[in-house]
Amino acid sequence: MKVFPLEPVSFEEAKQFQFKLVDAISNEFRGTEMFQLGDVGVTRQGMPATTRKVERVLASFFGCEDCALVRGAGTGAIRNALAAYLEPGDAMAVHHAPIYTTTKETLRMMGIDCVSVDLHDDEAVKDAVQRVKLLYVQHTRQQPSDRYSLEHVIQTAKSARPDIPVIIDENYAVFKTQRIGVQMGADVSTFSAFKLLGPEGIGVVLGPQSCVATIHQRNYSGGGQVQGHEAMELLRALTMAPVLIAVQIEQVQALSDVLNDGAVPAILQAYIANAQSRTVIAQLNEPIAADVVAAVNEFGGASYPVGAESKYEVLPMIYRVSGSFCESDPDLKPYLLRINPMRASARLVVDILNKAISKVMSDHA
Repeated sequence: MKVFPLEPVSFEEAKQFQFKLVDAISNEFRGTEMFQLGDVGVTRQGMPATTRKVERVLASFFGCEDCALVRGAGTGAIRNALAAYLEPGDAMAVHHAPIYTTTKETLRMMGIDCVSVDLHDDEAVKDAVQRVKLLYVQHTRQQPSDRYSLEHVIQTAKSARPDIPVIIDENYAVFKTQRIGVQMGADVSTFSAFKLLGPEGIGVVLGPQSCVATIHQRNYSGGGQVQGHEAMELLRALTMAPVLIAVQIEQVQALSDVLNDGAVPAILQAYIANAQSRTVIAQLNEPIAADVVAAVNEFGGASYPVGAESKYEVLPMIYRVSGSFCESDPDLKPYLLRINPMRASARLVVDILNKAISKVMSDHA
């Protein structure tokens, strides 16, 4: 299996992300305001004033015109962004690859006509954007063979049709890559705050004022809005996320190295892949992946995610590869483990793997 991981963020870059975000907070908030929980309800702005301030901080940090916080996490952010540009029956270009499950359901619900295009083929991209109303791209890899440069795809689409709206699903890419779509020329970037240590159910839409204004207008009800205390919880979480993620990225590399050096004899090979977050994909010698996943809980590993990279994920996750990642080669699925160290060291992951595999082999004997 050959994979093409995205270029990771270094520890120094992560520190600069943290400092830049705090700079943006300082420009919007007075010092003691950060000690407050924030307001609730619909003000003259049509939303909680604190939520609006947090949105301005994020727009400033990512260098775009505006930001909207929405409910529904990453899925809600994608739905709101697409609905700001598309009507039922409109055509949208998507990569010729398995679409993430909740995104696929969004497209079905909205009645969107999806035009499949290979994002590795420049001429195909140029042709497709002439026939659709919008281009939608997932930043992280949808399948092992994906190797396209997001910036190149955006530039190719815009060179062929400058007015084509480009929306990027940034889930698992924010703070893990040097730049996201809106920083590369895309119109809109969407992501889940839950995957960045934030509160449950909050999504982020970054983009032009026209898009954000449409989302705000359609989301006027106080019960559907992100309240001030939730926005403040998100902002505090985001200040901690970059450096914690950088440590995690460091241990992903360390784990891949030791697995390929034979630290777990039952593992044939290990790869670093953005599937969906940056993880180690470990290929076992035997088709026992499901049994190993079932066994890791006994030894201190998490066998399934909550938000994949939420505030609840502390122990290392050793779990199944996603359906979309294996869809192109389903025969590999019984041999593959997806491993994210989270807050743990590579050493602890190796210990859990050896214990879990030993138990499985003993049970099979």
